[in-house]
Amino acid sequence: MALQVGDPAPDFTLFSSDKQAVSLENYRGQNVVLLFFPMAFTSVCTAELCSMRDNIADYQGLNAQILAISVDSPFTLDKFKADQSLNFPLLSDFNKEVSAAYGALYDEFVMGMKGVSKRSAFVVDKDGIIRYAEVLESAGNMPNFEAVKATLEQLA
Repeated sequence: MALQVGDPAPDFTLFSSDKQAVSLENYRGQNVVLLFFPMAFTSVCTAELCSMRDNIADYQGLNAQILAISVDSPFTLDKFKADQSLNFPLLSDFNKEVSAAYGALYDEFVMGMKGVSKRSAFVVDKDGIIRYAEVLESAGNMPNFEAVKATLEQLA
């Protein structure tokens, strides 16, 4: 079942591209933008995350931390983060458990690949409650970042 606005955000601990354990609960007290993305080094994912990189001051000004999650390995994410000079944590959901918990997992993606994260955006407030949820079926579409920012502005 898909997560809805008002639901508690499922907690998780994942390894970052820096090979550090990162838990959602570590960000209590600030808003979090969770971005699930299909795969590092693909064109739409690169454009999405570079847009977040370029606009990070907007999110920081709204007391928000960006966390980007994919099923890529921490090693792949480390290379992707370095290549794109990304300035927020990239987290590896290699076992696909967090993507599934958020309803953001394709049964089948392109070329017969199974278990790839769906492009999705969630805003989790400082108390761990989902305040915005968007799970896209088409990996070619981008989340509505204006709606994400509007949600964050309401929480400020």
